[in-house]
Amino acid sequence: MRSYPDFPSPGIMFRDLTPVFANGRAFTAVVDELSLLVAPGTASIAGVEARGFLLAAAIAARTGCGVAAVRKAGKLPGAVLSESYELEYGTAELEVHADLFEPGTRLVLVDDLLATGGTLVAAARLLQRAGGVIDAIGVVIELGELGGRERLAGHELTSILTL
Repeated sequence: MRSYPDFPSPGIMFRDLTPVFANGRAFTAVVDELSLLVAPGTASIAGVEARGFLLAAAIAARTGCGVAAVRKAGKLPGAVLSESYELEYGTAELEVHADLFEPGTRLVLVDDLLATGGTLVAAARLLQRAGGVIDAIGVVIELGELGGRERLAGHELTSILTL
């Protein structure tokens, strides 16, 4: 992992997991660990754009589940559901197709990092509005001092590493 101070804005320490993803053994270990969240009956692995896509696709392939992409606003054609949220350094919006799931579809939500929780809270709300039932949420790194876990209370949350 690499850390970049003052990116994307002053006072933010950006944690970059792309070196972990580039290392075959490290990436496999991460996928193995997060795959443990998939229970019988889980139909889909949802990943948040963009690094969450890598994790979701690998976990889905490993477990035989489908994969669902939670996209940044403006990337999907057709009818979409959207959810706005605040980041440490601004605001953003996520989208999924309105007809992404049958009601009650069980899923696991994954992303690379949990900071303040804004992105994952928005993704969870959005997936639930789309008909999904979130069995678990998994992240590679949790920045514990930023309080994201508390914002996800009520969800089973697993992090591989807490900083």
